Amino acid sequence: MISLTSPVETRAHGWPAGAKLAGLCGATMVLFAIKGLNWHLGFLVATLVIYAMPGRQFFQGGMRRLRVLWPFAAIILLWHLFTNDLASGAVIVLRMITAVGLANLVTMTTKLSDMIVVVRWLCAPLRRFGVQTRSVELAIALVVRFTPILAQKGQTLALAWKARAARRLGWRVITPFAVLAIDDAEHVAEALRARGGL
Repeated sequence: MISLTSPVETRAHGWPAGAKLAGLCGATMVLFAIKGLNWHLGFLVATLVIYAMPGRQFFQGGMRRLRVLWPFAAIILLWHLFTNDLASGAVIVLRMITAVGLANLVTMTTKLSDMIVVVRWLCAPLRRFGVQTRSVELAIALVVRFTPILAQKGQTLALAWKARAARRLGWRVITPFAVLAIDDAEHVAEALRARGGL
């Protein structure tokens, strides 16, 4: 989620990252404090309206990012249908989609460097006790850079498996995928050591 970028420049790009993150925290607290189904329908509609305001391209880009939630939504709704409590399941699903949608809005309209500045500011009190907060900032940047690369390598492994085997993709790709991740991590560690480390 933190590596998402907006396909369209919006007015929200100019807002302070700290204010956006604080607003996201407040909105999430409200979402979890309220239990009414109608309220959550209203929150979801409001979130969709916010997505639609910058235009069709921004809206479609945001909706693509929310598609990953459908398996979770299906499992939750099926379970609550089985337990005869569909209304509670609907509230949970609406809350989840709205919360992730709002978080995506913040990350789509906030530069990574601005997020790291907020993390640096939040971690400032820890520096008084001798805690090295630079590693936290670096860890965020590394996760953001690593995630798309690892996803791409995973897709390449899946394609290689399909090209060589008639069987479905299974657990056998986990080991080579883990080796690729460890290899990348070692290269990054060597590069960091070469530049003086942390």
